[in-house]
Amino acid sequence: MTNHAGGISIIAFVIAVGISMGYYQYMYVPAVNAKPILPPAVLNPPETLTVKITPGSSVESNPKFFEPKDMRSAIGLNNHIIWQNNDQVPHSVTSDDGYIDKINGKFDTLATIGLIPGGETWEFTITAVGTYHYHCEPHPWMQGSIEVTESFA
Repeated sequence: MTNHAGGISIIAFVIAVGISMGYYQYMYVPAVNAKPILPPAVLNPPETLTVKITPGSSVESNPKFFEPKDMRSAIGLNNHIIWQNNDQVPHSVTSDDGYIDKINGKFDTLATIGLIPGGETWEFTITAVGTYHYHCEPHPWMQGSIEVTESFA
């Protein structure tokens, strides 16, 4: 009579690893990467805010670049931001820390439309509370921030 415990143990181990990998790939990963379910007011807020890129912003000695430079927004109220390029030179709006919104993707014009041409706009809806610092990639002295807070309305 021979003992097959070693072979059975190896087969059981291989089956357990296969089941674990299947669970990870087909259950865990999709759940972690799924878009969150958010209220309609967060996805399409009733109000928008506008940041103006001032004329001459490509010149470092210009006193104003993004107007307003620092902005405050409330989630579900006015978390949809429009950047309006009033300069003749193209500019970007690029997150300082590479923020990726779970609904709208990368907070960076270079990842979506490239540079914002003069006279054009770029829109982004931030769907999470936080402070978001950004800059213009070709003109790094152009810096701004948006603080998105909870709405208590």
